[in-house]
Amino acid sequence: MTAAAMDGEPPAGTAADLAKPPVNEPREAEQFLMQTPQGNPLLLSHTLQELLSKDSVQVELIPEKKGLFLKHVEYEVSSKRFKCSVYRRYNDFVVFHEMLLHKFPYRMVPALPPKRVLGADREFIESRRRALKRFINLVARHPPFSEDVLLKLFLSFSGSDVQNKLRELVQGVGDEFVTCRLATQAKDFLPADIQAQFAASRELIRNIYNSFYKLRDRAERIASRAIDNASDLLIFGKELSALGSDTTPLPSWAALNNNTWGTLKQALKGLSVEFALLADKAVQQGKQEENDVVEKLNLFLDLLQSYKDLCERHEKGVLHKHQRALHKYSMMKKQMMSATVQNKEPESVEQLESRIVEQENAIITMELRNYFSLYCLHQETQLIHIYLPLTSHILGAFVNSQIQGHKEMSKVWNELKPKLSCLFVGSSSMPTPPLSPPEGNFFSN
Repeated sequence: MTAAAMDGEPPAGTAADLAKPPVNEPREAEQFLMQTPQGNPLLLSHTLQELLSKDSVQVELIPEKKGLFLKHVEYEVSSKRFKCSVYRRYNDFVVFHEMLLHKFPYRMVPALPPKRVLGADREFIESRRRALKRFINLVARHPPFSEDVLLKLFLSFSGSDVQNKLRELVQGVGDEFVTCRLATQAKDFLPADIQAQFAASRELIRNIYNSFYKLRDRAERIASRAIDNASDLLIFGKELSALGSDTTPLPSWAALNNNTWGTLKQALKGLSVEFALLADKAVQQGKQEENDVVEKLNLFLDLLQSYKDLCERHEKGVLHKHQRALHKYSMMKKQMMSATVQNKEPESVEQLESRIVEQENAIITMELRNYFSLYCLHQETQLIHIYLPLTSHILGAFVNSQIQGHKEMSKVWNELKPKLSCLFVGSSSMPTPPLSPPEGNFFSN
């Protein structure tokens, strides 16, 4: 792949060459444009529910297989839309990601999780599996990507050479600027203050990202505390059970014919069951919040990060190349003026004129790409706002988890309370309901 292609830009040519889609080129982009409101292809008409219903992809870990030299991790990727399951390795995702960026340099392509590091543990592998699942679901629900042959091949091709097949689909095919019939007209659909809107949107989404990042961290801590609480409750119950099962003989001088310790031990022995149940409820709540709250927050953060990456690609890619092309053109014009003044040979002047014409064409192409990049950015910004109602889904899941978790644990606590009555023996040696000690009894001087 050339350096230009790696930057998301094919090699510069004339405006006519780059603006015209190749013959018989599949026009997935046109299918996407047909879903926009009539009259203005810039505006999107999708709802969050429509995006979420495009597909639901599961990514499950397959037990490690031993390779020739190293163990490798394999994933079972199951698409509800294509009704099939395929096996993929991490490197398959990497090639798929590269081909998406090559074909759609002006769209939000979510980042992949990091490569495996030496000594990667189960926690890292599980974290990467979750990240790959978020990645493929965001891609499968992204309007242009969802209609592209790259996605269909990745989710349905069951052969062993999926990486080569993905590369073949992109080889010799231009990026979205080349294949989209409206690419050269993008400027006509953009608002006059597009640069100001772009700057404002970028700032807003940066602020939203920062806030959601903090919310995700708090949600992680809450879910983690629920799991830690479960561990503490389980140990607490086990210690009570161990205390009740203690077989150390009680000296006769300590008992004084009182069987209180024996009664207490009998009662303590059975309490571990309720505490184990409480621990189980706490674990369920923590796991549910990890899946329904933390993961959804991570999904939205991945989307927001892909928007930030896209803005950076716009500034460092097409915009920067446009500026460089203008600078080069300016230098050529100066050389031309100098050659004319110095009465150089006609042949060298003609060569310079030819280079200037080529550079003018390159500038026209860069300008068209710049406007198309802004056109795509405008649509990607709309996609971010379509996803914003996901916030209410996340908050709803969090509130429901808290209500359900506290309700179920409260039920167990209430069932446990009557069993404590036998721990309190009155003067008549008959069990009495447990009472809270008078305030200050334990700490009075």
